[in-house]
Amino acid sequence: MKWLKSQDTQAIGLLFIVWLIFFWRILTPIDADKASFKQGDFSGQFVAFGAYQYERFADGEVPLWNPYNNGGLPFIADTQAAVFYPPRLLTIALSKLSGGWSYNALQLEAIFHVLAYSLLMYLFIRRLTLTHSGSVYGAFIGAIVAAYSGFLSGYPPLQVAILEAAIWLPLTAVAILEATRHSDFHWKWVALAGFSLGISWMAGHPQTSWFLTYLMLAWLGYRIHAQKQGWVTFITAAVLMGIVTMGTTAVTLLPGIEYLRLTARPDLGFTAKGNGFPFQDVAQFILPRSVSLFSPLYVGIPALILAYVAIRDRLSNSIFWIIVALIGLLHSFGANSAFYHSLYNFVPGLSFFRGQERAAFLVANSLAILAAMGAAQITLGAYVNKRNHILKILLGLLAILSLIALESFIGWQINQAPEFYPITGIAFFSLMVTAAFYGLLRWQLQSPHRIALILIGVLVIFELFTVSMDADHTYDDIAASQQLSIEPTPIIQAMLDDAPQQEPYRVDGFRGLGANYGSLYNIMDIRGISPLFLNNAQTIIYRDYINNPLAWELFAVRYIFSERDSFNSIETSVIAEGNDSDGHIFLHEISNPRPFAQLIYRVDVVDSDEAAFNVLNDSTYPLRESIILLDEANIELPAQAPDTYSAIVTEYLPESFNVEVDTPENAILSLAHVDYPGWKATLDGESVDILRAYGVLTAIAIPTGQHTVRLTYDPLSYRIGAILSLVTWGMLLILASAIGYQAIKRNQQEN
Repeated sequence: MKWLKSQDTQAIGLLFIVWLIFFWRILTPIDADKASFKQGDFSGQFVAFGAYQYERFADGEVPLWNPYNNGGLPFIADTQAAVFYPPRLLTIALSKLSGGWSYNALQLEAIFHVLAYSLLMYLFIRRLTLTHSGSVYGAFIGAIVAAYSGFLSGYPPLQVAILEAAIWLPLTAVAILEATRHSDFHWKWVALAGFSLGISWMAGHPQTSWFLTYLMLAWLGYRIHAQKQGWVTFITAAVLMGIVTMGTTAVTLLPGIEYLRLTARPDLGFTAKGNGFPFQDVAQFILPRSVSLFSPLYVGIPALILAYVAIRDRLSNSIFWIIVALIGLLHSFGANSAFYHSLYNFVPGLSFFRGQERAAFLVANSLAILAAMGAAQITLGAYVNKRNHILKILLGLLAILSLIALESFIGWQINQAPEFYPITGIAFFSLMVTAAFYGLLRWQLQSPHRIALILIGVLVIFELFTVSMDADHTYDDIAASQQLSIEPTPIIQAMLDDAPQQEPYRVDGFRGLGANYGSLYNIMDIRGISPLFLNNAQTIIYRDYINNPLAWELFAVRYIFSERDSFNSIETSVIAEGNDSDGHIFLHEISNPRPFAQLIYRVDVVDSDEAAFNVLNDSTYPLRESIILLDEANIELPAQAPDTYSAIVTEYLPESFNVEVDTPENAILSLAHVDYPGWKATLDGESVDILRAYGVLTAIAIPTGQHTVRLTYDPLSYRIGAILSLVTWGMLLILASAIGYQAIKRNQQEN
């Protein structure tokens, strides 16, 4: 840390102050001034899942399975659950100490990630430009642009997984930089690079981490090539980095891979995955929010010009980052351009992801790094001779913006065209910023002065904060405590008061409950908004959004939230009424709901899940009397069902449940529980096979008599992953301790 100077301390302090200013409305203790993140995926996906994590970890349990959404899902395997992401575990621990989980807890986690990102980006750029006299200034500007430009301050805070996966770029990059700084490769830094990349994967947005992985492999290759360290070094370092990355995140990675192949995501075609920016979005490089609600390509006009300075002067490493920016921009257009078509079948992993506009992650970060290099460059007095070309570009931009502003103003005022009103304000704002930057840059280039540099920094902050701070698309003017009630709404409470206390049941919460709020209120919902949904379960549950008696029967639904007051397909009674964000709703109780566990004495055997679905398409199929199995049950069933029999769930927990059965004849126990790898069954303590029913659910063959059936979720993928992660984290801790001990010993010898 000898390179850390007093100027660095000042810059880091300023970054902290800037962060406080940007998020002051979230941090203020004055309720009337508070703002908070908008509801949507932030609340419905991440706050809800976070609440379930909190509850389970607070009780000393690992949340392997979640019965409260999607008809049941492997929570450990859902990437966006981020079950073992270290900062999330810290948030849960602090929430436990401060009174419980809340909307604000996750909100604070998100904004502290922004602070961490700005500090890590400062560290990376500072090391990248260490020999440059303007390094501190450039690193400060780059950190501001990276943390507060249109990408990171737009939708990533609302999609917390994107934000938290993205912030590990600079730490991974600086580790690779340090490994390749000298002519001989420093292998110890590979461990940090792999660990940082692994933490990104644990954060829960695989697409962002996938971008980051390819970027860091390219960065590693570029740096090794620049230092002439050879292909053997690159391959060895890449393999070691990959081993550390996979070992770090294996505890969730292995279950996630197992889950992904059974979800609906791989079945999405090219059209569904190819969406990206329309070409007109490039206008948002200089006109933020002129095309869409968010402006992820916007890094600010001064940052663009400073990036041009770095490119024009061919500064060290600038060629790499401009290539990354261009590739990211081309990729962000998705299927709108030939670039994505060309790569789709050849780049490993590309076909798994939709939303190609998220490649703006690469564009924004690359331009921020280039802007930092350019900012460092303009601090040089010798740069005066190159001022004319840059100032001419700025004058040209001023002319273009003047024409846009004038045309939009005329269209708004003279032609009375209201659609020109927003673009008029945007154009005039960009025009003012460009004019101010022209004046300040001209001053600096003609007569280099510290005041000019300070004012340029202030202008960069002013521009980005004006566009992004407290933006309507990200924030509401209410406190976090008013966003979402952790307590159930009246209509949900009415259902809870009416519900049986022992027997497990499900609800259809498409209206009234919604999103993943089943996880928030511990209500077993067949719906959910997690992007990963078991393929066959989704086929049944979403065959009809409003009137779905087949899903209600198979998944043991007892209550339905609906805008309808009655159904022709099933008999229900309305037990409560209320409202949700879309209007008036009714709470129905099904008059004769299917029990979670029931004994059946007739079997139809099919050879595939598709065949089972074909049988289920027959609305006259007797679901209460017959069960559809994928394989023979290897048990002889009676010619007809006996008069008396019972199957009672005596205990129901997320990862295990017991059923007491009593049957005078051999039977099939049909369970309204999804069939998924890792679930194991015992009959009176002896292991038995789990049968696949209806192409999606679970069944057990039951012999005559009284028996206890127990199902337990104990996935091998989790156990293997946990061992690999424990070994990896342990070895990294030993390595860090050894390096720290050597550093302390070396300092003692030098002193």
